[in-house]
Amino acid sequence: MGFVGVRTAGSSIMKVFPRWAEALGLPARRLVGHDLPLDASAADYRALVTAIRDDPAHLGALVTTHKIGVFRAASDQFDELDEFARLCGEISSISKNGGRLIGHAKDPVTAGLSLEEFLPPGHFARTGADVVCLGAGGAGTALTWYLARRPDAPARIVCTDTSAERLAHLRDVHLGGELDPGLFRYELVESAGDGDRLVTAAARGSLVVNATGLGKDRPGSPLTAAVRFPEHGLVWELNYRGRLDFLQQSLAQRDARDLTVIDGWRYFIHGWTQAIAEVFHLDLDTATVERLAAIAEELR
Repeated sequence: MGFVGVRTAGSSIMKVFPRWAEALGLPARRLVGHDLPLDASAADYRALVTAIRDDPAHLGALVTTHKIGVFRAASDQFDELDEFARLCGEISSISKNGGRLIGHAKDPVTAGLSLEEFLPPGHFARTGADVVCLGAGGAGTALTWYLARRPDAPARIVCTDTSAERLAHLRDVHLGGELDPGLFRYELVESAGDGDRLVTAAARGSLVVNATGLGKDRPGSPLTAAVRFPEHGLVWELNYRGRLDFLQQSLAQRDARDLTVIDGWRYFIHGWTQAIAEVFHLDLDTATVERLAAIAEELR
């Protein structure tokens, strides 16, 4: 099984996967990293997909960071794409079935499973809180999609990015999914100070999410040290490794602002178990996922 990322060797999955493979009795016991730079070319993506497709020993892959790039450059190389992959224009995992190459976008499932573990029941209806999603890439797209379709949806979802093109794509996805356009606000940010302003203006109890990749693939945070997180808010860092500057900023205010701070570890667990289920054609129930999570925790 492959792992497409920027610096895959640093991921915990390199230690975890062999143990999971043993526990699940998988036919593959080795995870192969495919490292591509953040500015990878279309030719790079096409060569990667071709290599996976044409190697009978390569059963599939999880894709992180490059989800949108893989879709844009190489979607025509897939025999089948799931509904969310087509709608969102991203591929988060690759599998094979009967000689057919299949692209999946599993992030809405991953985001939902992770979010529901820490979000109190009826939180948005009870508090009237907002969501500020920093980053309009694959993770931000999936999370905002999931949030908008919940029965207990936020009062407002503020989506930010440094790229007007990514924000336009995100808006198109929301419109294509027939989500309530009045729920969303799209903000182009030119500096971390712009992000500070939006987070500080969020209602009490709001959810603030770092979906930018900053702190893992690239150094820094989408916010400055001067930011004030919303009182009684929930702060979710989607990364679990790297410098995690955003996580440290929120932890510094946890007691004073009564914050619930969550890192990306469970997001990591759900993302990988979803991809493994697709690649190896497994039905992983909750008990099995928790057994795998316990194995991963030993190696964290």
